[in-house]
Amino acid sequence: MFSKETYIARRKALKEKMGSGLLLFLGNNFTGMNYADNAYHFRQDSTFLYYFASDYEGLAAVIDVDNDKEIIFGNELTIDDIVWTGVQPTIKEKCERVGIEITRPMADFATYVKNAQAKGQEIHFLPPYRGEHQVWLQELLGINPAEQAAKASMKFIKAVISQRNYKSDEEIAQIEEAVNVSVDMHCAAMRALRPGMTEAQIVAVVQAEAQKHNFGLSFPVIATVNGQTLHNHAYGTTPLKDGQMFLLDTGCENAMHYAGDLTSTIPVGKQFTEQQRIVCNILRRAHLTGLENIKPGVEYREVHRLVLTEIAKGMIDLGLMKGDPVEATIKGATCMFMPHGLGHMMGLDVHDMENFGEVNVGYEEGRSKSTLFGWKSLRLAKALEPGFVFTVEPGIYFIPDLIDKWRTEKQFTDFICYDKLDSWKTFGGMRGEEDYYVFEGGARRLGKYKPMSPEEIEAEHNK
Repeated sequence: MFSKETYIARRKALKEKMGSGLLLFLGNNFTGMNYADNAYHFRQDSTFLYYFASDYEGLAAVIDVDNDKEIIFGNELTIDDIVWTGVQPTIKEKCERVGIEITRPMADFATYVKNAQAKGQEIHFLPPYRGEHQVWLQELLGINPAEQAAKASMKFIKAVISQRNYKSDEEIAQIEEAVNVSVDMHCAAMRALRPGMTEAQIVAVVQAEAQKHNFGLSFPVIATVNGQTLHNHAYGTTPLKDGQMFLLDTGCENAMHYAGDLTSTIPVGKQFTEQQRIVCNILRRAHLTGLENIKPGVEYREVHRLVLTEIAKGMIDLGLMKGDPVEATIKGATCMFMPHGLGHMMGLDVHDMENFGEVNVGYEEGRSKSTLFGWKSLRLAKALEPGFVFTVEPGIYFIPDLIDKWRTEKQFTDFICYDKLDSWKTFGGMRGEEDYYVFEGGARRLGKYKPMSPEEIEAEHNK
């Protein structure tokens, strides 16, 4: 954890932004896989970590702005608990580490909230994403779970985003630690991958590399020869073949739960086929176009447009598109080949604060998402500012169902050469991804370099 002073300063800034009211922070509990005592690996709520640092289950907290009180609620372990878990810090000890002076048993949490309600205090809560939190809020505030997201405090959401969106130097150091190990995970997969192996075996290699550092995964591993499926979490056991491409999208989170997120596309055999190499080079040019345009003040939707346009130029060179690449991109035709956004914010969450709503985190106030296919999947669109950490992840995909659908509907016939696409339906897809940080003077890649060009990937692959 950071110093006590860091957490005191964060809470002080939050109180100043809010001005009044009672702020609720619901910590996470263990979640059972198939029964209560057989639980998933515990992961604390990221906003709870940001303000209170306590990486323990069974906690809740309030910041009572009106009465200038900060309280953590939780129950001390009993001897029955200690037999199973070992000795843990007391609630008081956990609180002292972050400058919290008042602790109370969990039974007092509901009483405190209901007393505040009775006094007419405004109660602020964040959108819940776990079932236990929905039940908790219903019991505390009488709000139906179906209505809770809509009734969450927008003032509270905006105040938290205005802090968490801007990463401090000490946060950047933590993110870089996670990214460095994420690079190691990808390089380990590149070196291990061979014909005859399975997707599941490469996932094991990746997870082992993270586990060596006692780091967890920042999201379930995407590892597949079906790269045209954007988020494929089903790992096959069919032996991989020479000539196939393997898409790996994975990253770890470090001990403080800061995330890394990287993607590589690797040949199963010793090298890419000529067709794969051509597309990989188009993807690399698009990626570099994005990097060249990242700096403070530039809207990320514009960077997204420039990357898509570069992909359109590459598809025109291949005879798969025609016409003006700029017009094709603006109208949405290029999204046939890249139907997702260029990137997303990253920090304590791999998609940082996405439980607050993509528009609230990644768009200017009053600006809504596009309704165009592909463009509507752009998670980060607003002007880049110093302190932002985000991903840059262009991709090129040949999705048979999408090709057939648009051809049947006669969509974008002025731009897409459907007669040439049939021979590409078995190509699959490829994606490359890095993590970037914007500062006053420009932007830089976070962490050590991961092989990106076809030649670099092949060199690492054949070590």
